[in-house]
Amino acid sequence: MTNLGYACINMTLRKNKITTNRSMIKRTFLKEGITRSSDLALQNTRDLIEIIKWNHQNGFNLFRMTSDLVPWASEFKLSDMPDYRKISTLLKGAGNLAEKYGQRITSHPGPFNVLVSPNERVVNNTLRDLTIHGEIFDLMGLSRTPYNKINIHCNGVYGDKMSAMDRFCKNFEKLPESVQTRLTVENDDKASMYSVKDLMYIHERIGIPIVFDYHHHTFNTGGLSEQEALELAMSTWGDIKPVVHYSESKTLEDETARAQAHSDYLYSEIKTYGHDLDIVVEAKAKELTVLNYLSNFSRH
Repeated sequence: MTNLGYACINMTLRKNKITTNRSMIKRTFLKEGITRSSDLALQNTRDLIEIIKWNHQNGFNLFRMTSDLVPWASEFKLSDMPDYRKISTLLKGAGNLAEKYGQRITSHPGPFNVLVSPNERVVNNTLRDLTIHGEIFDLMGLSRTPYNKINIHCNGVYGDKMSAMDRFCKNFEKLPESVQTRLTVENDDKASMYSVKDLMYIHERIGIPIVFDYHHHTFNTGGLSEQEALELAMSTWGDIKPVVHYSESKTLEDETARAQAHSDYLYSEIKTYGHDLDIVVEAKAKELTVLNYLSNFSRH
């Protein structure tokens, strides 16, 4: 069965100030420090449970968690937060609920995570941020498999794509098991970057799955049709149900928009080519997009 999910923000619940994205600017963090981060993380984690409950009540079995659950987490140890015990208990509760409901939880750390970078500082910051994601997933009791994926892009070529991918594989070995066992890599939306075909090199070196992004593929096919690229990416998942990303161009709603930008809603039926997939819909209206899509197109 194909499942549709959404990313990070629940627009329905946000109207009632239920969100996991509370944060603060750097100036505030420098002034109020870990105490404020801990307070925001506690509120975010409480609301994560509410979102998981809402997802279950409304038929969503796939959800991408925010990467901003703990604001400025890279600046301290999670266990040093004043509310760490409460937060870790809530995270475990959220993970238990997700397991009870059969709800697949994933994440997608931001574009500043660059394992291919030749800059040691950038790589070290990436290792730190990805380690935090792994630690949070461990606190939730989520599986150390790509079923609960931590997904990134390569995010750079630096003049030599093969050398960059070699650095990715080398730096992958520096990650803790909590990240290595969950890490996936996604195709890009620029022809100069990484297609599914390119990413097979990384998969063959270190075994991590490839997340196929439909929209990105339209800008960077690597000489493959949509079905060929999808099925090549699917072949990297082994016995685990593949996760893919789907969105459409914002130009469908605003002809002046950048073609790579995501639309608010979906206007075409998703082609799964007969496969069972977990599809994270990356449209801007979040869960409202999925509900609208299901009212317009039959579920596969």
